[in-house]
Amino acid sequence: MKTEKDIKDLVSRMTLEEKAGLCSGLDFWRTKEAERLGIPSVKVSDGPHGLRKQDEAADHLGINESIKAVCFPAGCATASSFDRELVRELGETIGEECQAEDVSTILGPAMNIKRSPLCGRNFEYYSEDPFVSSEMAGAFVNGVQSKNVGTSPKHFMANNQEYHRMTSSSEMDERTMREIYLASFEGMVKKEKPWTIMNSYNKLNGTYLCENKEMLTDVLRNEWGFDGYVMTDWGAMDDRVESLKAGCNLEMPGSGGGTDREIVEAVKNGTLDEAVLDRSCEEFLNIVFRYVENRDETAVFHHEKDHETARRIEEECMVLLKNEDQILPFPADKKVAFIGKYAEEPRYQGGGSSHINSFKVESALDAAGFLENVKKENIVYAKGFDDAEDKADEKLVKEAVEAAAAADAAVIFAGLPDNFESEGYDRKHLKMPECQNALIEAVAAVQPDTVVVLHNGAPVEMPWIGKVKAVLEAYLGGQAVGGAVVNILYGNSSPSGRLAETFPLRLQDTPCYLNYGGEHDHSVYSEGVFVGYRYYTSKEMEVLFPFGHGLSYTSFAYDNLKTDRKELKESETLTVSVDVTNTGARAGKEVVQLYVAPKGGTVIRPVRELRAFDKIALEPGETKTVTFTLDKRAWAYWSTEIHDWHVESGEYEIQIAKNAQEILLSEPVRVESETVIPKVFTLNSTIGEIMADPKGKAVFEQAVGAMSGGSAQEMKDSQEGNGVINSEMMAAMMEAMPLRQLISFVPGVTKEALAPLLEALNM
Repeated sequence: MKTEKDIKDLVSRMTLEEKAGLCSGLDFWRTKEAERLGIPSVKVSDGPHGLRKQDEAADHLGINESIKAVCFPAGCATASSFDRELVRELGETIGEECQAEDVSTILGPAMNIKRSPLCGRNFEYYSEDPFVSSEMAGAFVNGVQSKNVGTSPKHFMANNQEYHRMTSSSEMDERTMREIYLASFEGMVKKEKPWTIMNSYNKLNGTYLCENKEMLTDVLRNEWGFDGYVMTDWGAMDDRVESLKAGCNLEMPGSGGGTDREIVEAVKNGTLDEAVLDRSCEEFLNIVFRYVENRDETAVFHHEKDHETARRIEEECMVLLKNEDQILPFPADKKVAFIGKYAEEPRYQGGGSSHINSFKVESALDAAGFLENVKKENIVYAKGFDDAEDKADEKLVKEAVEAAAAADAAVIFAGLPDNFESEGYDRKHLKMPECQNALIEAVAAVQPDTVVVLHNGAPVEMPWIGKVKAVLEAYLGGQAVGGAVVNILYGNSSPSGRLAETFPLRLQDTPCYLNYGGEHDHSVYSEGVFVGYRYYTSKEMEVLFPFGHGLSYTSFAYDNLKTDRKELKESETLTVSVDVTNTGARAGKEVVQLYVAPKGGTVIRPVRELRAFDKIALEPGETKTVTFTLDKRAWAYWSTEIHDWHVESGEYEIQIAKNAQEILLSEPVRVESETVIPKVFTLNSTIGEIMADPKGKAVFEQAVGAMSGGSAQEMKDSQEGNGVINSEMMAAMMEAMPLRQLISFVPGVTKEALAPLLEALNM
């Protein structure tokens, strides 16, 4: 195995041209080799929910065909499992497939924050919550890399729209960046050490990410400890030499040698230190040899086995949004009409670079034919709609209505067609096709027991929600989605997914509605940290379905919430435990969600934030104790004064919840800060600021009393006594009064007299 010394020695023997050559790809999917030195070429491939390996002549957008492979549930679905072990298993399976196909790195996971449900690529991304995103991505990275295959988490960072993604600048403040968009990557990078990182097309505050030294070197490498190599998204390179200085190692796809020559020329003319190039080559080669030296020549791509894995994973991901009168699961003898094109031809993946050439696709109609105890004549099918164009077909609707009326129940398979959401462009609205909405209304009018199964990659409006008995969110569930849906509908599996994003009532309710997409290639993140449920809960807004929501075929009770202490310092950890009991008649899985709610404080913060979660399996009547450990980050916000995480002293509430809006149990704790933010007082500092500081309060009261011959309180009392100023008004005026105004309102106070006061305050 090559050591660090071996790699350095190898680089020292390379020519300048050979070193520059390692900074760009050979072609679309392969890196360059240096045959005379034994440096091999390795292949990377799109992911992240399946292996999209194309031949060398293939393109990035999927016009040419890739190998037959297995399409697993997309990120929108797998995040809804809230199951780290399940996502780790997904990673292991894809890692084995990569070994079988000699792919060194899978390009994923995709983990940008779902800032708006309009983003055309949200089906690939995990969540609106950075903690969920980081935990799910971390599990995937861990699984893939356990098979000695690299991952390339993407797109680093702030790629939250497809509109003008190659030129737009995401404009955000430091706190928003740290608490939301960087936090999505941070935990994953620190814990799982991905082999590579893919940066994004867009700019961040005016600087292209491939040239952003603050992100690629200062934060990613120096602060978080990333030790792999950074590659561009395909075609994202702007200035090759500046990108190399910033910490971007590899340009993809190949540049035909053009940017390699730019690097050589920059070294020769002195604008690029060759040591920077050497370091980049070392970082790159370390990962190349990590794969090559751990190549598994015996690995086999088990298509059928992996298809079954895809089905089982999808069963854990689906979210039962509504189940009125417990209409689901269906008994075996119920006559059910399967309605909608997606029952026969499911929409199970999104468009663009993640598109998998599935070796087979399992529809719900096909899978229903293999159900035990369900007679084939008890399932009838009507197409209902054709999404080639959004236009109701009267004949298809009539057939669907007749089939529904003649059955005991109807299941409508609906959702978003391919052209509604895809890489490359954003959605314009949250509506489903009108032909589908009309079909649901027509069927529900004749069949009260109507169920809707949704195939979509992002939230949709549901104008018919009050007219149907149940809604099952299947998301884009991979090639085995049909079998998974049928198993849920008929109770062979119990639904256990929870929404990793909020479903708003309408687009106008979303936090960034007024400025999403931006203007003149500037997208301003003016909503700050109030993304997703952080916004809706803080505003106490009604939503269609809240973050964390999901129903089961059984019921759960929570009890005995405990913390191991009532008071702690920020450097100490808090252990929280809660008992969860399955109070129903069926086995099931519950997602236990822990939120932290700051009570008071001087910083504007969301009303609550998810800080821990776990998924547990319970038999009927079984109780399990779930334990969480919270550290400093559970209480912290990003302070722009000290440019670090900071905990305010005060009371925080531990909240155990069914979802972001339904709190079941709570327990207060007091946390003491151990970090003092330096205060610098000036003549424009307010009396409120000074009095809020313990030392400042003592110094101020003594000094003002001495200058005025009395105390600040006496001055306040005299003003209130004249009847012109009431106590509330006086308190507000004093709190907001700059120190300099004492000269006007307090006899004996001069600018010269305030100088020693300021000196004492700032000692």
